[in-house]
Amino acid sequence: MNDLSFGKGPPAAETSQYLTFTLGGEMFAIGILSIKEIIEYHDLTVVPMMPPSIRGVINLRGAVVPVIDLQARFGRAAAPVTKRTCIVIVEIDEGEGSPQVAGVVVDAVSEVLDIAAADIEPPPLFGAGVRSDFIAGVGKVRGRFVILLAVGRILALEALPDGAVLADAVALPGGAHQAASLLSRDPLTTVA
Repeated sequence: MNDLSFGKGPPAAETSQYLTFTLGGEMFAIGILSIKEIIEYHDLTVVPMMPPSIRGVINLRGAVVPVIDLQARFGRAAAPVTKRTCIVIVEIDEGEGSPQVAGVVVDAVSEVLDIAAADIEPPPLFGAGVRSDFIAGVGKVRGRFVILLAVGRILALEALPDGAVLADAVALPGGAHQAASLLSRDPLTTVA
């Protein structure tokens, strides 16, 4: 007689899903719940007087969405655009009205991985070539490390260099209003 007991035994390890991608030859990941979609890289509208990490804006089904160059955001030189370069559209709900939507440029999207909580270490105190406040943790996957990004912190536009121009744009609801604020700003009246 088989002794089958359903629902008993050790609980399954808590896992989360992450979208992995390469950037400058390194593997990074963003929690899948923040990902809205992945689109092919195409021409961007450049917005004058923006920090180097803001590549421009795109029209995403009628909404104006800012596009952030993660390489520049990390203080590195911008990567050249290739056939595999794409824009990952992320959405962050900070509980203060409408969610913030932005695109991030990545070299190539890899795969969606399940990473168990037990396989995630806290952010390192040094190394990784990325500011530690941008790192949510380091996942161990198949003998490699994957840097898990704190996407909300990376998209905090007010923390960008020359962010005084952008500080109040983040609080505006909707992508179109946010980009309109970026475009209509008079740089002569802004205190940097």
